[in-house]
Amino acid sequence: MNAPAFDPGDARRTLVAALGRRGFLRAATAVTAASSAAVALSPGQARAAGSGRAPTTPFPKEILQPGRGAVHGKHYLPSLPDQVRWGYVPALDAQPVLRMRSGETVTVDSLSHEGLLEDQGRDPVAYFAGHGVRADQVLRDGIAVAGDYTRSPRDFDVDGPHVVTGPIHVKEARPGDVLKIDMLSILPRVPYGVVTSRHGKGALARQSDGSAPAGTTLGEVMPPVSTDGRPDDDPADYGNVSHFTPVRRGKGQALNGVLPVGGSGEVAFPLNPHMGMMGVAYAAGDTLTAPQLNSIPPTLGGGNIDINLLTQGATFYLPVFAEGALFYTGDPHMAMGNGEVALTAMEGSLRTTFRLTVCKRGSGDAPSVAFTYPFAETPDAWVPVGLSDPDGIRNGQVGDLDIAMRRAVVNALDFLQHDLGMSRSVAYAYLSAAADFQVSQVVDRTVGVHGVIKKSHFDDRH
Repeated sequence: MNAPAFDPGDARRTLVAALGRRGFLRAATAVTAASSAAVALSPGQARAAGSGRAPTTPFPKEILQPGRGAVHGKHYLPSLPDQVRWGYVPALDAQPVLRMRSGETVTVDSLSHEGLLEDQGRDPVAYFAGHGVRADQVLRDGIAVAGDYTRSPRDFDVDGPHVVTGPIHVKEARPGDVLKIDMLSILPRVPYGVVTSRHGKGALARQSDGSAPAGTTLGEVMPPVSTDGRPDDDPADYGNVSHFTPVRRGKGQALNGVLPVGGSGEVAFPLNPHMGMMGVAYAAGDTLTAPQLNSIPPTLGGGNIDINLLTQGATFYLPVFAEGALFYTGDPHMAMGNGEVALTAMEGSLRTTFRLTVCKRGSGDAPSVAFTYPFAETPDAWVPVGLSDPDGIRNGQVGDLDIAMRRAVVNALDFLQHDLGMSRSVAYAYLSAAADFQVSQVVDRTVGVHGVIKKSHFDDRH
């Protein structure tokens, strides 16, 4: 007599019935974190994760040109001109560049836009040669995008800067589901990055009417008003400031970004590679460059979320709005401080392996908040997200941190109440006493705040 075929759905329903939805969610979280570590981490990284220390960033022995070196995923997606959108995200009806099934893995070679943009000459070989980088250490896909991208005309003053790779169609995804995005491995593709401050952008930006931002004076604007070359026919003459940032090994072989101090000193800070942009199609658009598809503001579909906790081993959850979800990624960061105040992080191309999994309502596979709003978690914390204007440019654009903060708190309350079983009053008290709320970024038109709820605080829950 043959045994009946194993049905994962039946097993899930049985576990949910036995453990309750909250218990199943906690168990699934633990299993996901463990499996991610097993798949992606070296023994040294696994030991670091188990000890509560950040995993050491590995560095490939070669420049990770397209298709060269380790590719950890079942699928592989480079960032060649036909596979990217420059400055815009995919619309709800976008044609995918890759198709895969739920639960499968994909390795994406993402491209930093820094060194490719018009104010840097749109010639990465020449730009990086000016900083001592040999031509064979410049990524070939970056050279191709800068020189051969023709899917849409570029307008430096209007377009987003990001090289957006995708979209990827996940077969089982339907509107109303959640796409669970596990970051399994993240490898720097090159040993350098760039941090840029541009006129009219950033925390201390000169305003469109020429004034200083509220609370500051014109003498405190960055970059300095005296260097503002706008308007000009050539963005290279705008006077924007880019700092080339090499990567060097520090104590214990840790990888650091390095910037100069004075005439001969330097400051070194640890790399923290993460994808600044991960999203699903959210808005309709009749052209590739429709304003509502601009890559700068994050939305309910994620996008340019800029949360520096989304490193290897983290998980990002997004509500699905289109058939197949239409996942995309870009804006790779080697390091970023909370706020991202100068405008960019330490931007640098990364090779990231994702597991993309579809979560259905009632399955217990995703936090309940994630069916309506972006939500994240790390091995150590749950991370509710708040955005100041999550519908993008619809009904105007609002960059109010107070609004983002309130929404992060509400999403945290909903999670603690509906997923962990706390009364709303106790949850509110707990957040005030023990949770941290951090500014994700203040530079993306729609600003962001995220909460950090430590899982260790709940170790004794029953």
